[in-house]
Amino acid sequence: MTLLSNVQGWFSGRSEVAPADPDSQLMWRYRQSGSADLLARLMRNTGDDLYHFLLTQTDAAFAEDLYQSVWLRVMERRHQYEPGSAKFKTWLFTLGRHLMIDELRRQKRWQTTDLDNADTNPANLAELHTQPLESTIAQDNLHQHFDRMLLGLPFAQREAFVLQQEGFSLKDISDITGIGQETIKSRLRFARQTLQQQLEAHHGPA
Repeated sequence: MTLLSNVQGWFSGRSEVAPADPDSQLMWRYRQSGSADLLARLMRNTGDDLYHFLLTQTDAAFAEDLYQSVWLRVMERRHQYEPGSAKFKTWLFTLGRHLMIDELRRQKRWQTTDLDNADTNPANLAELHTQPLESTIAQDNLHQHFDRMLLGLPFAQREAFVLQQEGFSLKDISDITGIGQETIKSRLRFARQTLQQQLEAHHGPA
């Protein structure tokens, strides 16, 4: 890299230095070339995580359609990705979340109540969201039961919890959702407490 390009980067407010993590490097190269092979590698590396996140927030058919739309948006906006501003996976999930909420609103499936209970007392949440499972718990394994409980959390708590399980830091989750880190901490705390209460109610203390 030349001194001139560095100076131009400083004046433009962005750096042209390749990012450190491998997926961000791939995206940096894809931004420059538009290579279908690089895009395919990005999809292999991060696609499963993205789909899982979408699936925990919507139904399977909606998640599948949305998944395709997110990658189309990556193709359309590849030149908007700024090396150093965010890891590729953070940028990808931010695109995915925005598209998901926009589409839910368009279909009139998004309601403000999805966020209203984000900071509700977990004891109340346990009573509100626990469904009778006695008839099925004998057939379900713990993983299936946990998934069922996870889907019972309010949208914002479930979102924060799943993003953390995907390996995102508090700052990353804040960047993806546009919500302050202290609020994210609160949502994570309530989500974990509610899930623990429900697990103990059906399986006993760990």
